[in-house]
Amino acid sequence: MVSKIKIHKVASFKNLALIESDKKVNLIYGLNGTGKSTISNLFYKPSHFNFKDCSIEGIEDVDVLVYNQTFIQENFFETENLNGIFTLSQANKDAELEITKSEKALEILEQQKAGSEIYKMELKTQLDIKINNAKSRIWEIKTKYSGGDRVLEFCLEGLKSDGTKLLAYLESIKKGENRPSSTIESVKEEVNSLIGDQAQKYEKIELTMPIPDNLEINPIFKKQIVGNNNSSVSEFIARLNNSDWILAGLNYLPDTINDENQMCPFCQEKTISNRLINSIKDYFDEEYENDVNNLKTALKKYSDATSSVLDKTVFDENPKCESFKKDIELIFSEFSSIVSENIRLIEQKVQSPSIVISLTSTRPVFTKLAKIVEAVNGLVEEHNEKIESKGKALSNLKNTFWQINRWDYDKTLSNLTEEKEAFDSKNLEIEKSIDDLIKGIILHKNNILNQQKKTINIEQAITNINNSLVDLGIDGFSIVKHSDILYKIKRQDGDSKIFHSLSEGEKMIISFLYFLELCRGRRNSTAVARKKIVVIDDPISSLSHIYVFNIGRLILNEFLLSSKYEQVFILTHSLYFFYELTDTKKERRDQNQKLFRLRKNENGSEILVMKYEEIQNDYQSYWHIVNDKDQPPALIANCMRNIIEYFYNFVEKSDLNVVFQKREMQEIRFQAFNRYINRESHSLGQNIFDIKEFNYDHFREAFANIFKISGYEDHYKKMAR
Repeated sequence: MVSKIKIHKVASFKNLALIESDKKVNLIYGLNGTGKSTISNLFYKPSHFNFKDCSIEGIEDVDVLVYNQTFIQENFFETENLNGIFTLSQANKDAELEITKSEKALEILEQQKAGSEIYKMELKTQLDIKINNAKSRIWEIKTKYSGGDRVLEFCLEGLKSDGTKLLAYLESIKKGENRPSSTIESVKEEVNSLIGDQAQKYEKIELTMPIPDNLEINPIFKKQIVGNNNSSVSEFIARLNNSDWILAGLNYLPDTINDENQMCPFCQEKTISNRLINSIKDYFDEEYENDVNNLKTALKKYSDATSSVLDKTVFDENPKCESFKKDIELIFSEFSSIVSENIRLIEQKVQSPSIVISLTSTRPVFTKLAKIVEAVNGLVEEHNEKIESKGKALSNLKNTFWQINRWDYDKTLSNLTEEKEAFDSKNLEIEKSIDDLIKGIILHKNNILNQQKKTINIEQAITNINNSLVDLGIDGFSIVKHSDILYKIKRQDGDSKIFHSLSEGEKMIISFLYFLELCRGRRNSTAVARKKIVVIDDPISSLSHIYVFNIGRLILNEFLLSSKYEQVFILTHSLYFFYELTDTKKERRDQNQKLFRLRKNENGSEILVMKYEEIQNDYQSYWHIVNDKDQPPALIANCMRNIIEYFYNFVEKSDLNVVFQKREMQEIRFQAFNRYINRESHSLGQNIFDIKEFNYDHFREAFANIFKISGYEDHYKKMAR
């Protein structure tokens, strides 16, 4: 069924015009020249280049049969032979019943097939929604990494403008067994190191040898340094174990005592004599001095070694140490603590040589630092290799980037995969069902075709057309068989070449009866019955009123009240005919019919939906045109003449010439109007107004004067607006 017709940029349709309908019967009213032929020709040859900007939705898999002037010319004016119309023979009842049975089965199968295809489309629509949701989710990757610092934008090359491609690319990546240890930030740092400001090689860290073990395990630290045992005071100092205290006290004694004893710096009594001083000095002999000097030397060597062994700036300046920064800080802090404590102990022993000290080894700290240096140097080496082979390194980083995202969006992809698998399973079932239905359809079509070969003939079509001619009161000619598939028009006198001698009305009737049989039957013996859409354009344009009613009844019974046709479009210029085809019962009309009006003004033709209450008679329609100054001049003037002729011939029944002789009608500005209105019958084609412009106001004023002079000004005011 046709649901929408778009007409644009063809003939008088300057702007887009639409016919939208879900009804079986569509009646279109329009005066001549408003575009009816354009619409019917669009149905007749929709692929013609004239209609490149037009379209019809819903004519797939149906037969569209169009009756218009093009149909008449192609079937009658170019040849004397009419194509034979094949109908089913009444002789072979069994074959006909078989065909009917197959046609019904075919209809059911077609409906089932259509239902399955709709279900398939619904499933696909549901899947598309889920795919679009997944695309929106995955699109976050593009929005995150194609803006800002754009460091990782190279990973999205070719994927930034198409969500479908981005989703397909991520789906194509096989998820690794383990999530990458890298993060997006670390990948970004690596990329920066290759293409950013850090794109340079780095030196490996040279770790200075640790503090020699002999500096921390010097035997002097374990030696209890004491004085000469042969000194007279040695036994006393040893018993008191205060040699360090005595040594410190020497600093407070003079080198020599002249007259008498000096005051003791300890007991504050005059007990210190030269003999005592010499005895004490003898106690701290040369060996003692050497040990103390060795101890001081050990302190200096240890201090010098620890101050130069580690340079922290080397680690601070190397970017590859960044991830070890916390560990390095702890190691340096631990080293500083150990060294400080060791120096304090050595200094303490220098002050008190007799004590025994044990230094903490710095080797474990160096071992930990050495492992970090080894790791850092490994990163430096890897980085330098990447710099040397930048392309491969970036490719590896790109792979890492996508593997991270593959893990991050795994749930989205897994859910989508499940949805696709479910769709594929259901879709496979539906396609198998559709294939089975198609096989059944083909089977029944072949059966119909085989049965038609037995029964199809043209005799029934000939009989139907001739009977219809008799019913219409036409007995001057008839249809006769010309060959197995053709028939011709024949007059009673036997002349076989008489089509061009027929009147316009007779041609219209015979062509329409031919079209009627074409709709009832098939064009050839191999045609398979399909749903039909019928388009009829002004079938009464050249008929006298005696035939209009009969043709209207034929159309009503054959097309409008029949279930044989999917949809019917009828175009006409006659309001009488339009009204005759309109269903008077509102409920039935609302269910089955839709009415349209075609009109044309300086902006071109347009199509309007028409209500039943808007149907007017021809006289009212003429007034509608006259009151619209945007209508074509020829149409306005012609409608004025029709109104005047109708009114004075059927209402006033007076001589119109008397009115035109009145003084009010003699003004020069009314002369064009007078000449036009007084030409011969408005029904002749040659009386169409022959200029493209006219003074509407002058014509309208002269038109109004006609009614004023005749005393019908009230009627004019009622009809004019």
